[in-house]
Parts: sequence; C-alpha cells; structure tokens
Amino acid sequence: MRENGGELPESREERLAQPSMLARTEEIQKQIQQLSGRDLQLWSIGILVILVLTSGLLALVLPNLVWTQRVIHVEHSYLPQLFFGLISLILLFNIYLLAQKRNLNTTRLALIRELVLNERLESLSLVDPLTQLLNRRALNELVPREVARANRVGAGLTFLTMDLDKFRSINTKFGSLEGDMLLTDFSKMLKLIFRGGDMVFRQGGDEFLVIMPDTTEDQADNPLQRLLRMVADWNQNNKKDYELSFSWGVASYVTGTGVEDVLRAVDRKMYQKKHNLAPTF
Repeated sequence: MRENGGELPESREERLAQPSMLARTEEIQKQIQQLSGRDLQLWSIGILVILVLTSGLLALVLPNLVWTQRVIHVEHSYLPQLFFGLISLILLFNIYLLAQKRNLNTTRLALIRELVLNERLESLSLVDPLTQLLNRRALNELVPREVARANRVGAGLTFLTMDLDKFRSINTKFGSLEGDMLLTDFSKMLKLIFRGGDMVFRQGGDEFLVIMPDTTEDQADNPLQRLLRMVADWNQNNKKDYELSFSWGVASYVTGTGVEDVLRAVDRKMYQKKHNLAPTF
C-alpha cells in the first residue's frame, strides 16, 4: 500500500543498492591522479625535446665541440635561417605545451570544484540535522564496507541497536520540542561513550544503531554499561516528569553472512528485550 498517497516506501535492499556520491568522489580522485600523470609526462617530453634541439643547434654551430673532425659543413648564409627555424620550432612546441598545460589545469580545477561540492553534499546528506549523527543513508553506504572489511581481514564487528522507551508518548504529552531535546541529549551521550572508530547512526525516529569494528559482543558490554550509567545520571540530574530509558540488542557479525542477516538479528534481540520475550534460536 502507498503511504499518504505518496510513493511506495523503499526496502532496505533497494536503499543498499542505490548509487552513491562516494563512488563519484572516488572516480574524481582517480581522474585527478591521472591528470597529474599527464602533467608530468608533458613536462618530461618538453624537457627532452628542448635538450635534443639544443644539442642539434650546438652540433651545427660549433661542430668541433661535438666531434673531433668536422663532418658537417653549413654555409654561413644558411645559419640565420637555421636559427630562425629552430627557435620557431621551440616556440611552437612551447606554445603547444602551454596550451596542453592550460587544458589540464582547467580540467583539474573543474574536477576539484566538483570534488569539493560532492564532499559537501555528501557530508550534508549523510548527517542527521537534529542529532548530528550519521543518518540512514550513511548506514546504507558504510555498513556494506565494514562488512566487506570484516570478511576480508576476519576482524570482529558488533552491532548495537537501541530504541528509546515510550518516546512516542513523551513526544505527544510534552511536545515535539521536548522530544527533540531528548533525542539530542541521548545522541550527545552516544558520542561521548563510543570510540572515534565506532559509527553511530540515527536510523530514524527514536532508533539508533552503533557499529563497532574490531569488537566482540562481550567487549561491547563495557560501553553499553557506561551508557546505562550516564542515562541514570541524566535522569537524576534533570528530574523530568518522565524517565529516559532505552531497550537494546547486541549481535556480532558472522563472517560470510549478509548485511541484512545481522541487522535482522540485532533487531530481533532488541524486540525480545523490549517486550520481555524469551530468546529464540
């Protein structure tokens, strides 16, 4: 069914398959590297041609400096023409080099401008404006990369999903501004607790996901316990008419499985905890 007369909601598989600006950014960086190689090639050719022409000119004008016996005889009346021809050739070649250099610089500047714009747009499109955490689009971009890395090097990769308890009722009773403040404060706690190498996402609404590279499920318990203590301190210090709490689920990635498998597993664990259900295997 369509929601509110709009388009059909995207499935997670469709979102994961969408093209990204990150791919275009990598392509631009490769093109800039190729231009640098062409730039060096042009200068090398220019220097080589100038050396060859200079050597030829010296051989014609001062043959005794090059050969012990004079093997080339040039009439003095032809020397001005030779000078003029060689100088014209050098000038024309330098003009060609400068034109090629200008074209390369123009192309390079255009690529750099596109790269900067792409990175700005990418940064804006991957960050949730309210919480300043990575958003769902960033999740679709980065999770497959981390999973591919875990498969490649055999490193640990643990997923922690969280859902604020009774957030909808808090948002309804106390207003959206209070709800936004709650989301912002909880996001700040997540930034303080988790390492710089961990990726913290706001999946949408009051749902959060943390991806911890090089971390086992047991190791993930340490930051989780610190987060629980920080939430308890928040409740004690703020003395709101409601209590901040959250449900969570933790699951480690199993090498060779798909991204969707581990996301479903961690969602299932959170649901079981949130509704006090016995775990099923």
